[in-house]
Amino acid sequence: MEKPNKEEKVELSKKESKKLDKLLEENAKLKADMEHWKNEYYRAYADTKNLRNNLEKDHLEALKYRSEGFIEALLPVLDSFHMALAKEPSDPALKNYLIGFQYIYKNLVSALEAEGVSEISPEVGKLFDPTTMSAVDTVEGEKENLITEVYAKGYKLHNRIVRPANVQVSVLKKEEENNKENA
Repeated sequence: MEKPNKEEKVELSKKESKKLDKLLEENAKLKADMEHWKNEYYRAYADTKNLRNNLEKDHLEALKYRSEGFIEALLPVLDSFHMALAKEPSDPALKNYLIGFQYIYKNLVSALEAEGVSEISPEVGKLFDPTTMSAVDTVEGEKENLITEVYAKGYKLHNRIVRPANVQVSVLKKEEENNKENA
C-alpha cells in the first residue's frame, strides 16, 4: 500500500471521521484537565511555601520571646532590689550587705540584657509617654503630662513591652483650667 503524500487529501469514511472527531474532542478535554491540575499543583505549591514561611516566622518569633513569662516572674525580684538599693544604710555591717546586693543585682541585670531585656527608666520632669508608661496616679502641677514620680520601672523584651513603667503624672491646676474656660 502506498503512503499518501502530504499534499494529497485523505478521504475518511464516516465512521473513521466520527472516531477522529471523538479522539480530537477527548484530546482537547485531556489538555484542559491537564491545565486545570497544573494550576492546582502550582497553587498548592505556593500555599505550602507560604505556610512554611509563616511557620518559620512564627517559630523565630516564639524563640525570640520565649523567656517573656520567666521575665515577668522576675520583675518583683527586680523591684525588691530597687527598693533595697534606694536607701543608704548607716550601719557598716549593712553597707557590706548592700555591696553584695549591688553585685547580685548587676549580674542579674546583665543576664537579662543578654536575653534582650531593657529597662524603661522614666525621669521625673520628662513628658509622659503612654506607649511605654502607665499613669497610676495624677497630681496637680504647673504643666500637663509631666512625670512627677516613678513608682516602678518598666521592662521591654526586644521591642515588646513586658511591663510599662508605673508613674505619677501632672495635670493642670483647676484654677488655670477655669481661667482657660472663662477666657
